[in-house]
Amino acid sequence: MPEEDLAEIKFRLYDGSDIGPFRYLPAATIAMLKERVVTEWPKDKKIAPKSANDVKLISAGKILENSKTVGQCNMPFGELPKGVITMHAVVQLSLAKAKTVSIIHSLVFLEWAFICRTFLSVACLGKSFFPRS
Repeated sequence: MPEEDLAEIKFRLYDGSDIGPFRYLPAATIAMLKERVVTEWPKDKKIAPKSANDVKLISAGKILENSKTVGQCNMPFGELPKGVITMHAVVQLSLAKAKTVSIIHSLVFLEWAFICRTFLSVACLGKSFFPRS
């Protein structure tokens, strides 16, 4: 395949730093790009993806689908002179992690409510405003 058919892509991270640029065949899938992003992610970043599922790639204002190819996503740039394409790499927690965090927050709130109820009962010299269980 001729060198000029390759797409040169860099990935912009949340702090403005970049990964790449790298050259990809038009047949390379977005899933393959995400794997590369996870592999090349700087180790010193506080926020880092654990897997390709934690990464969203955005180009031309659109979140790219894993099954799409670079050639399919590159269409808007067809008329522009050759250059490096910048895709934004965003780390998004998986749904399971988000649910775990939500459950933890709920448990912390319930514990806080229990502590407040206990404090109010003691502060009012045993005269509780809450019905006893």
